[in-house]
Amino acid sequence: MSDANGAAVARVALDGEMTIYRAADLKTAVLDALRKTQVLELDLSGVTELDTAGLQVLMLAKQTAQAGRRELRLVKHSPAVLEIFDMLDLGAFFGDALLMHA
Repeated sequence: MSDANGAAVARVALDGEMTIYRAADLKTAVLDALRKTQVLELDLSGVTELDTAGLQVLMLAKQTAQAGRRELRLVKHSPAVLEIFDMLDLGAFFGDALLMHA
C-alpha cells in the first residue's frame, strides 16, 4: 500500500489488551514493524484495554518514528483508546485525527 506521496505504508492491527502484561511483546512487534517501513499505520480498532504500559509503547513508537524520520499513524481508535487519549489530552502529542463518537 502507498500513500498520496508514494511512500510505502504498512499497517499493523493491534487487538486485545495493551497492558503491562503484553507491553514487552507489543514494543518489540511495533518497533520491528516501524524499522521495516517509512510509514506505519497502527490500527487500534481492536484494542479493548489500554493502560500506562501500553500507552508508553505507543509514545515510544511515535518518538522512535520521529527520530528516524519515519511516520507513525494511529488509525481507527477504539473506545478504550479514545477514553485514555481524551482523559490525558494526548491528541496533540500523537497528531492523529481522532474520531469522537457522541
